[in-house]
Amino acid sequence: MSPAQPEGERWPTDGSLDPGLVEVDRGRPFSLYVHVPFCRVRCGYCDFNTYTVGFGPGAQVGDYAPSVLAEAALASRVMSEAGLPTRQARTVFFGGGTPTMLDVDELTEILVGLRERIGIAPGAEVTLEANPDTVTRDGLAQLADAGFTRVSFGMQSAVPEILATLDRTHTPERVPLVVEWAKEAGLSTSVDLIYGTPGESLADWETSLRAALSYEPDHISAYALVVEEGTKMGAQVARGELPTPDPDDEAAKYELADALLGEAGYAWYEISNFAHVTEADRASGGPSTLYGHASSHNLAYWRDWDWWGFGPGAHSHVGRMRWWNVKNPGAYAGRLHAGVSPAAAGEILGEEERELERVMLGLRTSEGVELDGLPGAASGHEAGAGCASMPAGGRVASLIADGLIDGAAALRGRACLTLRGRLLADYVTRELMGY
Repeated sequence: MSPAQPEGERWPTDGSLDPGLVEVDRGRPFSLYVHVPFCRVRCGYCDFNTYTVGFGPGAQVGDYAPSVLAEAALASRVMSEAGLPTRQARTVFFGGGTPTMLDVDELTEILVGLRERIGIAPGAEVTLEANPDTVTRDGLAQLADAGFTRVSFGMQSAVPEILATLDRTHTPERVPLVVEWAKEAGLSTSVDLIYGTPGESLADWETSLRAALSYEPDHISAYALVVEEGTKMGAQVARGELPTPDPDDEAAKYELADALLGEAGYAWYEISNFAHVTEADRASGGPSTLYGHASSHNLAYWRDWDWWGFGPGAHSHVGRMRWWNVKNPGAYAGRLHAGVSPAAAGEILGEEERELERVMLGLRTSEGVELDGLPGAASGHEAGAGCASMPAGGRVASLIADGLIDGAAALRGRACLTLRGRLLADYVTRELMGY
């Protein structure tokens, strides 16, 4: 079952954006996301908007590019009409689903079309998510020639039993092979791992980590499994067929990942993402968010860039506006064919919401957020009587004392999470926001 969408408010059928809400003066960079909703098999834990069948013209493998490019033309038009200057995308990300269900020609058609209709900056990061069983050596070389710069392989685990629990169908032995092919093609490489799968031992997780490290990718993502209601796995857990993931177990696995990845020369730059450190990175003296192998597209979300999401169910964010497309691929293609926006609904973000998101997302990165101006860093007088039992000015000191934020960084005016703080990032956010 695909995820339920927020209700939101009705969005204009022509897709128009309110010029008073696009925040032209902020000069935000711009990113593009392309959602490819097709998969061979729907994994049991997945709650993304994905399908194992096509939905007719403009909504199926082999005939999907025209719909995406029709939305790209709409995006270019409505942003211009709202007074936004032409902005070439600094990052592009093809996600899903399984983007490599589309062949090289169709992926190339979409990328070329986005470059023509919206613009992609020279040197932009262009990432493709891929299932290890759906790429070839020649295909990866062709994608690199077409302008893709980075490929992220869905590895998830090196243990067959864990892959089976996740309903993953690729063979673990395939992963090092495709990583090597991608390197040969000149592509930056990343592998995605999941920890906390029901039945996964700490030893299983260590096996997966060491396997991923042996492939020497440029980047590794490590995500805790979240069992979502409405998924196959959610039903299995509810029926008692699989155990509920244990937060303490997941914390131990994250700590192991941080230790092993650190020993192998990887640095965290966002809670779940680690970049291989180069000599140039070490010489720079800058935060790990600036390291060469850190994903710029990943950071675009954490840094509150504008982005446009193409495809059924995709979300977009421009200025104070956020909206999402209709979920059904057929409905998505049908609307675009009829010359109307595929947007289902959206929301206008208030200043308090924006500030909370800025802190919550920025805190997830290694560079952290500035303490100045945060309610939790104010003096007790500035915070008001409501915090009399725990003066807000003491919250930062408490976070330092509890080992949740770095004391030296706090003295320099920034809140930067420690390892323990990364495990309790939501709590730290609430404290800094004065909740």
